[in-house]
Amino acid sequence: MAIAILGIDLGKNSCSLVGLDATGRVVLRRRMRRETVLTFCATLPACIVAMEACCGAHHMGRVLAAQGHTVRLMSPEYVRPYVKAHKNDDRDAEAIAEAATRPTMRFVALKSEAQLDVQTLHRVRDQLVGERTALTNQIRSILLERGTVVAQGRAKLAACLAELLDTEAGASLTPRMRALVAEVRERWQDLDRRIAALDAEFAEQARSDENTRRLTTIPGIGALNATALVAAISDVTTFARGRDLAAWFGLVPRQVTTGGKPSSSASPSAAAGICARPLSRVHARRCPRCGGVTPISGNGCAACWRGRTSTRRSWPWQLRWLGLSGRCCAMGGFTTRRLWLPDPSSADAACDGLPVSAGGERKMA
Repeated sequence: MAIAILGIDLGKNSCSLVGLDATGRVVLRRRMRRETVLTFCATLPACIVAMEACCGAHHMGRVLAAQGHTVRLMSPEYVRPYVKAHKNDDRDAEAIAEAATRPTMRFVALKSEAQLDVQTLHRVRDQLVGERTALTNQIRSILLERGTVVAQGRAKLAACLAELLDTEAGASLTPRMRALVAEVRERWQDLDRRIAALDAEFAEQARSDENTRRLTTIPGIGALNATALVAAISDVTTFARGRDLAAWFGLVPRQVTTGGKPSSSASPSAAAGICARPLSRVHARRCPRCGGVTPISGNGCAACWRGRTSTRRSWPWQLRWLGLSGRCCAMGGFTTRRLWLPDPSSADAACDGLPVSAGGERKMA
């Protein structure tokens, strides 16, 4: 029984295994517990082990790679077309093994434990920011029911709460509501401290890591974006060009073409949402050329345009017909192409033409 490719359908407790020989014939079907999979694979000769890139796949992939196997992780959406007839665990494992044999399959690079740690910190921070937003909205609704309208912004809300709770102006609130609002404000302040602690940790990491520090030299990329990008992208050379990286982030329209009629819809959900969202948002107030904080209009930054003559071939002129969302996505794609360049200082070479592309092709891993 010579196993050339071993497909594993990962589960929380039990996993299904299907082994294929060199001709693609199924020679093994087993179901075993998650802990037993590592023991079983240690007894096999070196082969290709294929899994879906799901929760726990990177940890198991690192262990299997240490045993001498070649690990191939794939996105579940690319495995689904290979499932035959009704879906069950055994057929999923067989589809994973068969998909790994395809020469055009796009594989996911294994992430190190440090990369997963940084991604976990970003997800925790994202959750804390969501909790803080929910708390502030709750405070606003409580005050609105009592006739107090607060302007937009956390600073305006904090000043209003200080006036209501720390002075006599809060007489309009009942004692019970004053105590409740004060309790919610304490929770808000605790969330601020926790978010600030994570921000300081990201800033320290951005100063100590060479790759992250190099990314922060790009206008619009700060410590949060840089650390998230380094954690999400194991090896940027897996992308053939910068447009493919922008497409992988989800900064391009979704293309649906049938019968020779192309159609584009809203942008798909980002493959690396934690970094793609800030990439598309930050450029709502960034100039395409100089990175200035002047809001992007049809003609771009006034400082960048001053004294320029070749206007019709410049970036702001090409973006003049796009709305705010379109300009943000275009600038996010442009910044992503600069990320892909080995030297961010040579990014001017990437300025020719719009970065919005429906690419996304990746090199074989």
